[in-house]
Amino acid sequence: MCLFKRLMIAGFCLCMTVHCMAQANSAKPIRVAVFAPVYLDSVFADDVYKPGKNSLPRYILPGLDFYNGVMLAVDSLNAEKVSVEVLFFDSKSSSIQDLTDAQSLQDVSLIIASFNTRAEIRPLADLALEKNIPLISSTYPNDGGITANPFFVMLNPTITAHIEAIYKYVHRIYPTENITLFHKKGNAEDMIQSVLNDMNKRTPGIPLKLKTVELADSFSVKDITDQLDSTKQNIIICGTLNESFGIDLSKALASVKNYRPVLIGMPTWDGLKDISKDIETVYSTPYNLTRTDKASLSIIEKYRTKYAGRPGDMVFKGFESMYHFTKLLLKYNNDVTAHLSDKEYKLFNDFDFQPVKNKESGATDYLENKKLYFIRKQNGILKPAN
Repeated sequence: MCLFKRLMIAGFCLCMTVHCMAQANSAKPIRVAVFAPVYLDSVFADDVYKPGKNSLPRYILPGLDFYNGVMLAVDSLNAEKVSVEVLFFDSKSSSIQDLTDAQSLQDVSLIIASFNTRAEIRPLADLALEKNIPLISSTYPNDGGITANPFFVMLNPTITAHIEAIYKYVHRIYPTENITLFHKKGNAEDMIQSVLNDMNKRTPGIPLKLKTVELADSFSVKDITDQLDSTKQNIIICGTLNESFGIDLSKALASVKNYRPVLIGMPTWDGLKDISKDIETVYSTPYNLTRTDKASLSIIEKYRTKYAGRPGDMVFKGFESMYHFTKLLLKYNNDVTAHLSDKEYKLFNDFDFQPVKNKESGATDYLENKKLYFIRKQNGILKPAN
C-alpha cells in the first residue's frame, strides 16, 4: 500500500474521536486526551478526499505527524499491557471551546496538545486548571499568555527562556569574542535586545563585548560587513523571530566567509530548511533528536513498516509526549506534576520543569521546561554544540 493510501486511512480514523485502549485488567483505565490540528474537515467530505490527488496538503502534515507519533506510542503502551484510554481530537474539526465542553473530557487525567494558534490554548488551559490535571503544551505556540495556572506545562520554553540560555551559551563558549546582535525594528526585537542587555549587566563574570545593530528589512551584504572585523572570528546573534530576516542574514554571511562568521539563531530555526547551509549556525531547542539512539531507531523502523516513509520531527515529539507523560501519570497519578522531570521514562530528551512565579503575586503562572540543547548546523549536518 502506498504512503498516500496509508495516510488516508489514518485520516479516516481521525474524523471522529479515537478511543485506543491498552489495558491488562478489568479496572477502569485512566484517560488521556490528545489534541492536534489535522484539518480533516477541510480535506475530507465524509470518506471522500477533496483535493483528489495523490498528495496531502502541507498544512496538515505537522498535526498528522504528531498524531502518528502518538499512535506509535499507543502501540508501545499496548505491548506493555498498561491500562490507558486515549481520546484523540482534531482541534480543527470544531472549536476548541466546543471540544472542551464535550462530556467525554469530564474524567480525563492528562491533556497533551500540539497547538498551532494561540487562541486554542486558553480554553484547554482553563479546563486543566478547573480539573487540576496537567496540560502538556508540546509545540509552538507554547504559552498563549496563560498566568496563575500551575497545571499548564510548557515543554517548549518561552522566547525569554531561550534568549537567557543563548546568552549563557555565548558567554561560556565565546567569552572574549566580538559579538554583534543584528535585528530589525519591532517590539519582539526590542524584547530580545533587552533580555540580552540585562543578562550582560547581571553576569557575575566579564560582560560580553556585545554590539547591537538595527537593520532595515532590505539590508545589503555591505550593511553586514561594515559591522564585522575581517581579522577575527565574528559571532553573530540573529535578534528576531522573523524567519525571512534570519534567512537573508544567513545568506549574506555565507557570502563573506573570510569573516569566519558563526551565526547564533533563534529557536524557531529548528527544522527551518531555508537557512543557508554554507554557514555555521547554532540554535537552541528543547528537542535533542539525534535519530541514532535505540529508541529513535525503533521508531524509524516502526514508522517505515506502518507508513512506508521516514518520520519527521513531529512524529518523535508526538511519541515522546504520549509515552513519557502517560507512563509518569500511571506511576504517580494525582501527584504527576511533581514528577514531570523524572528521568525514569526518558526517551530522547531530559526535561527540567520549573515553576515560573508571578512577579506581583508570587503565585505559579505555569511550569516551564528549562532544559535546552544547542544544535550546531554546518554543511547541512546537525551535531550537538558543546
